[in-house]
Amino acid sequence: MNAIEFDQVGKLYRLGQVGTGTLSHDLNRWWQTRILGREDPYLRVGETNDRARKGNSDFVWALRDISFNVAEGEVVGIIGKNGAGKSTLLKLLSCVTAPTTGEIRTRGRIASLLEVGTGFHQEMTGRENIFMNGTIMGMTRAEISSKLDAIVEFAGVERYLDTPVKRYSSGMTVRLGFAVAAFLEPEILVVDEVLAVGDAEFQKKAIGKMQDVSRGEGRTVLFVSHNMAAVRRLCQRGIVLENGQLSFDGVVHDAISRYLENTRVQTCFEGIDGSIDYAYLRKALVRPKYGSVILNSSPIVIELDFCLIQKIPSLVVGFNIFSQYIYPLARADYNDENHLSSLAPGSYHLVFEIPPYTFSGGSYSIRFDIAAKGIRRYSSERSWLTFTVSIGNDCFGNTFSENIPLKSSIIQGKWLKSIDVL
Repeated sequence: MNAIEFDQVGKLYRLGQVGTGTLSHDLNRWWQTRILGREDPYLRVGETNDRARKGNSDFVWALRDISFNVAEGEVVGIIGKNGAGKSTLLKLLSCVTAPTTGEIRTRGRIASLLEVGTGFHQEMTGRENIFMNGTIMGMTRAEISSKLDAIVEFAGVERYLDTPVKRYSSGMTVRLGFAVAAFLEPEILVVDEVLAVGDAEFQKKAIGKMQDVSRGEGRTVLFVSHNMAAVRRLCQRGIVLENGQLSFDGVVHDAISRYLENTRVQTCFEGIDGSIDYAYLRKALVRPKYGSVILNSSPIVIELDFCLIQKIPSLVVGFNIFSQYIYPLARADYNDENHLSSLAPGSYHLVFEIPPYTFSGGSYSIRFDIAAKGIRRYSSERSWLTFTVSIGNDCFGNTFSENIPLKSSIIQGKWLKSIDVL
């Protein structure tokens, strides 16, 4: 039996406006749809929600023609780039806003955690908010009281239970909000990326609780996250949204592969970056040694092509790797020890291999350098690439999801090739 059914659901917005923007447009929409029974005239001019290009219409489809079903007790991960429509989909499901087209059918009570402080009254205490949310969900005071101790213990806010929520930190608010949503026994639990606000300990507890809710209690969970390790650990099925449309629906591993495959455009740079009088980078890329997805369990290959216009003493060619927060993690150089200073003018190719399990899962950035050591850097900031490392399995099927992130160091990899003349 299905707990959630989406049938050709779409959501249309007018940029910068509420409604259609003018009274005449609102009246025209009402006359055409309510009186004459025709299609909304403004649906035809809406464009796909593609942030990468400038559109010709003020009407944008945040979601369009979304159809899927979720069975009772199923755990589904909703993944996609920022702006793909994930949060809009959950808001439609939670009745925060209404769909423009299509129909959504649900079976059972829905508890949503869409953003920090969702469903909380800032002037009320934590205790009062717990009872208010439970009452909204149709629970009696006795039922809420029986869950109160478990909610408070999980959230870890006992000392502040009778303090107004406006005094809480964002982390405390998320803890309490998740505890309320999870422990008040909804049939459908909807959780957005908001869990990322919590610390590592809380995220681990939250994922464990969602597993208990789905597997032990048979309730339905929709989970949105950019943490692919968490999605893979929690969900059996994945739905990928792209520009407001459903691009994939299937096994979570395949969904993650599809999503990561769509982000590979960021892993390659082509152009001229540097000084055309001395040296410049022509091409650089990051790729997995095997397959099409970068896994922490497999070697990662980094390639770069560069051109020397004239011989440069103390030449250094290498790269820095940064965390997603641009914290420097590691450096690798191909330098004087490799006789770079003796290179004649020309075009060259380098390949570097990073061993398996050097990285934990997550997003990283890489910046390439061509320089005269201690004198001058020829490449610029244009040669930045980003790549995502997904948690993989070794040949025995063991999952390495608890790897320690790479510390600031020299990468212990190897240059697969010496300088190759192109």
